[in-house]
Parts: sequence; C-alpha cells; structure tokens
Amino acid sequence: MFLKVFLVLGVAALTTMAVGFAWTAIGGGPLGLHGMIALSLGSLGTVALTWTLMALAFKSSREGWDDRADDPDKS
Repeated sequence: MFLKVFLVLGVAALTTMAVGFAWTAIGGGPLGLHGMIALSLGSLGTVALTWTLMALAFKSSREGWDDRADDPDKS
C-alpha cells in the first residue's frame, strides 16, 4: 500500500516539476509558493482520480458487470 502511495506522490512531484519548467520556458515567469502548491494539488488530484477510475474499470471487468449490461434478462 505504501509503495502505491509513494508512486502516486512521485508521479505528482515529477508532473509538478515538469509543468513548472514548461511554464517558465514559455515565459510565464517563476511560480511562487502558492502556485507550486496549487499545481501540486492539481497534479495529485488528477493522478488520484485517474488511478481510482482505472481501478473501478478493472474491478467491473473482473466481476462481470460489463457482461451484465448487455443482457437485461440476467440479474
């Protein structure tokens, strides 16, 4: 469990650094502390939402919920 959390935090940190560098490269100016915090929270939220939705997609596929949607007579 901790490995997954560290992986998500690492991806969010790398994304924050990459977007921060890209922002300064296009002439947006340096990001302040509040900008970095907002960017980090946005990256973390996006990664967490993606992770959750993919987990739900795999869970529904494994448990056969996708097959049941095709046939309304099955319950």
